[in-house]
Amino acid sequence: MLDKSKVTGSVSNDNVSEQEIARFNALAQEWWDPNGKYKTALAFNAARTEYMIAQLASCHGRDPSSPDCLEGLRILDVGCGGGLISEALAKRGAIVTGVDASAMSIEVARRHAQQSGLLVDYRHCLAGQLLAEDERFDVVINAEVVEHVPDQAALINDCARLVKPSGSLVLATLNRTVKSWIIAILGAEYVMRYLPIGTHDWKMFVKPEELAGWVAPEHFKLVNETGMKLNPITGVWRLSYSLAVNYIQIYRR
Repeated sequence: MLDKSKVTGSVSNDNVSEQEIARFNALAQEWWDPNGKYKTALAFNAARTEYMIAQLASCHGRDPSSPDCLEGLRILDVGCGGGLISEALAKRGAIVTGVDASAMSIEVARRHAQQSGLLVDYRHCLAGQLLAEDERFDVVINAEVVEHVPDQAALINDCARLVKPSGSLVLATLNRTVKSWIIAILGAEYVMRYLPIGTHDWKMFVKPEELAGWVAPEHFKLVNETGMKLNPITGVWRLSYSLAVNYIQIYRR
């Protein structure tokens, strides 16, 4: 098992952007405010976790409609931030570990989980450090993280290697298309101000085939994928056949 005393105080890895960590340190305190400026992101998270939970339950022979459909599954949330995905999984019975390079985000996540009466194992460390300790999980999730790291292929490879045989890998990010620049950069940051200007760098967005290529050496099979689309009038997110902007992929070993 991982010795938490060795990882909770600091993170040492070249595949970390100090600028990105500083930005998310500043954002962490506001992530859970349903009436704050990130309420659109909270609505987005609710929609994506509903999809993830249903897919993971099906992949692992569970009834998605059961309130404890993820019971007993050991799940790793890589780049967990303030715990938005981790808490949703824990509520459905999963044994959740959340890791993040931002110490402040981990602290926010821990405090919110305590307030919510949920048990989540939050650690200030990176995926590679878990690999070094020979940890493996039934499910590994990397959601909206890969577009913020310098070596994207290395991060995805670490996540894939952390999955047990017959386990699942969930990857979610933004596609590098003209449409994603218009909607996710120009629209979301500059026009609607759903996110602070500079949150994303379009050049770091990842095409679905690139993710598939990075996962391929670890012998995964794509079992489901979906796009996500926001109704700007109602503020409601829904699943979409189009992967042109936000998308999620589910892989199985």
